[in-house]
Amino acid sequence: MKRIKCLLSFVILLTAHHSMANSAQSVGDLRELSYFTESYPPGNYLKDGKISGYAVDILKAASKLVGEEVSLSQVTLQPWARSYRTALTEDNAVLFSTTRSEHREKLFTWVGPITDIKIVVMARKDANIKINKAMDMAKYRIGVIRDDIGEQTLLDMGIPRNAMQESNYVTTLAEQLMKRRIDLLVYAHRAAIWWSKEAQVDPGLFEPVYTVKEGYVYYAFNNQVNPEATAKLQKGIDMLKSTKGESGDSLYQEIMSKYE
Repeated sequence: MKRIKCLLSFVILLTAHHSMANSAQSVGDLRELSYFTESYPPGNYLKDGKISGYAVDILKAASKLVGEEVSLSQVTLQPWARSYRTALTEDNAVLFSTTRSEHREKLFTWVGPITDIKIVVMARKDANIKINKAMDMAKYRIGVIRDDIGEQTLLDMGIPRNAMQESNYVTTLAEQLMKRRIDLLVYAHRAAIWWSKEAQVDPGLFEPVYTVKEGYVYYAFNNQVNPEATAKLQKGIDMLKSTKGESGDSLYQEIMSKYE
């Protein structure tokens, strides 16, 4: 009798596990997924209390074209490290805007690209810092966003972690750079210029002294998301890029132009 009970318990557990796995794969509707992002302007950020940016507009427009428009209520904006870990651990999660890299390649299913990105090392101009090779950075105090592509790339380059000062917010690092508490800030060039203007700080006070990485940003889907959902969003993005709008440019370019 005990053997039969044990066998029944095992079957029940196996069935439950199989059911959960199938449930994760069953959601093929873009409106049933959860989307996670950070404040990374002009791609995704809060404006007047509303999540905005070209990556948000592209997500909504592309999903609408395939008949499953994503609503802002599905999008959560929070610090990057939290969004990144959520996307890795929640079966129906999507993370954006995510730089595609060798380190991350197998961690997600990629849809896009959204746009290109250039990760640079910023320094104060009056500091006269010259970086000729990656390891030159090791002698300086480097500000990085926790779990960001900049931090991951520096580690891959062999830069020691104790040379880095982590933060969840680029505004904190920018303030530290202004106050000379750090010497370098590693961030996307386009976003760094945007932040300086928003903070009414002259972008001319800073200069890029080294390029860490050039690539593209994507919507990164948890690998358990139904492939039907990723295929739909990819189709919508492709349609945005191939369909002309009223201006004569593609619908995609019309969205991007709003944020230049």
